[in-house]
Amino acid sequence: MTTAQSAQLPLLDLDMLRTLVAIADTGNFSAAAAVVFRTPSAVSMQVKKAEEIVGRALFHRDSRSVTATTDGEKLVQHGRRMLALNRDVMMQFVAPDVTGTVRLGAPDDVADRLLPTMLRSFVSAYCGVTLDVVIDSSSKLQAAVKDNSLDLAMITCDPAVRQTKDVEIIFSESLTWAGARNGVAFEKNPLPVSVWEEGCAWRNVGLKSLARSKRDYRVAFMSAHISGQRAAMLADLAVAPIPVSSCTAGIMALNESHGLPDLGDYGLGLIVTKNPSSPVQVAAEHLRSGFAALK
Repeated sequence: MTTAQSAQLPLLDLDMLRTLVAIADTGNFSAAAAVVFRTPSAVSMQVKKAEEIVGRALFHRDSRSVTATTDGEKLVQHGRRMLALNRDVMMQFVAPDVTGTVRLGAPDDVADRLLPTMLRSFVSAYCGVTLDVVIDSSSKLQAAVKDNSLDLAMITCDPAVRQTKDVEIIFSESLTWAGARNGVAFEKNPLPVSVWEEGCAWRNVGLKSLARSKRDYRVAFMSAHISGQRAAMLADLAVAPIPVSSCTAGIMALNESHGLPDLGDYGLGLIVTKNPSSPVQVAAEHLRSGFAALK
């Protein structure tokens, strides 16, 4: 390629790349629009323009989600690299408004499903803030904020149970019994269940529902991690109470037609330390806004 030909190549602006990365992270145009502060139609226009520039389809679209094509994945990877370089360069010239460290705690399932996109967008928006993240059980995270070893934490909780004044419910989602697709664990008696320790909101809701429906059960598998719960279900060793959104990749929701009771919703609570610093305050607000966009 000659120098003249190289000079004529079209340029991909950072704003467009930021939109493409947001779509890849969130899985749909509406959520990406909230991340980049644009309308969904404006996001669609940016995707169309990017596809015209590169001459390739960048995303597969269906009624439920958006996924990157092979070419789209290449461009998203390039976009992440360019946005990171831009952030590093600008930090040398522009002093960030908020600086400091935030010690954040989250339960395993939140870290697995919901947290990555929010943390990525937070780091992009507040490049002067360092995040230290701890993944642990909700009970331990709540105690860590109380003893000041964490600045803020998210915990799972039962919305039907009165929470302490320091817990702010920022998100709720339906719980369901779940098991392996085409599995038979739900047919066994006593019912084999996979749960975690006393104090786990999912455990409490699930076992109470079985007690109310007078369904015999035994705890067949115990794991503090969503990956462990999934392993138990995929092996058809047990059923487990999990969020509906976790019923993917071979795991299906089970309901009354399978002889299992309805579980209602669970809540995600936010706890913030007393007298929070500016970085902690902006981190808490970022989480509130991020989870509000998921409702």
